[in-house]
Amino acid sequence: MNSLSEFMEKYFCHFNSAVVRESAYSYKKHISDGGKMVVSLSGAMSTGEIGKILAPMILKNKVHFISCTGANLEEDILNLISQKSYKKIPDYRNLSSSQEEKLYKDHYYRITDVCIPESAFTKLYRLTFKYWEKALKEKKRWFPHEFIYQAIQNKDIKSYDIDPEESWFLAAIEKKIPIVVPGWEDSSLGNRFVSHCVKGVLDTKIMKNGLEYMVELADWYQNESQKNKLGFFQIGGGIAGDFAISVVPMLNQDLGKSAPFWSYFCQISDSVTSYGSYSGAVPNEKITWGKLETTTPKYMIESDATIVVPLIFSYVLNH
Repeated sequence: MNSLSEFMEKYFCHFNSAVVRESAYSYKKHISDGGKMVVSLSGAMSTGEIGKILAPMILKNKVHFISCTGANLEEDILNLISQKSYKKIPDYRNLSSSQEEKLYKDHYYRITDVCIPESAFTKLYRLTFKYWEKALKEKKRWFPHEFIYQAIQNKDIKSYDIDPEESWFLAAIEKKIPIVVPGWEDSSLGNRFVSHCVKGVLDTKIMKNGLEYMVELADWYQNESQKNKLGFFQIGGGIAGDFAISVVPMLNQDLGKSAPFWSYFCQISDSVTSYGSYSGAVPNEKITWGKLETTTPKYMIESDATIVVPLIFSYVLNH
């Protein structure tokens, strides 16, 4: 057996594993037929080192647009500049409340089995603050991710803690794929930015917002959908997923266009199927919102994305 694809074809035959195989095959077919794919990142996928497999997907033209939370944006950069200072917590399930409190007092912030030190956030903040100041002085406005672009393009990061080929953000820069970061203000860096606005040091006007991200996404969707079928691969739920997928009903119902529906949909979430929950809603519910058609290939995988995503992406990459 020479590839992961062959392994999955042989052993992923039923139940949840069969959905994993079928969604991977359908993703691969969607791309080989000339389609493009939007990937949304929720949860803590960047700290889960999704960049190791997402970066190659971007570089090999298997991903063409990223919608991510502010946390996933900044945590990919934190990996780049500070991962060596992280604290691993292998026994995280058994931590007492007093042990959690000690981590807090030591300025370590836990994400499941790893803690990011306050010093890492401070390092990222210092990289971006001068560009916030510069935008204020020059009366310019940028999107949140564009400030980080500027720091990287100006080579403000002198060394990396990880292989830069494992950063999905650097891959996105190289391939010049669009990024939207809805709800960025609830990230740690967003909180720092707001604190300076409250103090009067900065002004919220220099930061483009989610509404403007939607305008960018709408323009991209209208242009790309004239040439290619567009698919949606959703990791987790939340704002990163619902924001981006909602561009279709916005174009059709609110703008009065005739934009095509998404041509592929897959959601990976460890939320159990439920009603009243976006993350747990079955894909067919999206038909009633004008996001998917009855004929759209639809997959819902109830599993840990850190296990499933590398399998699907490796299948698509012919590993």
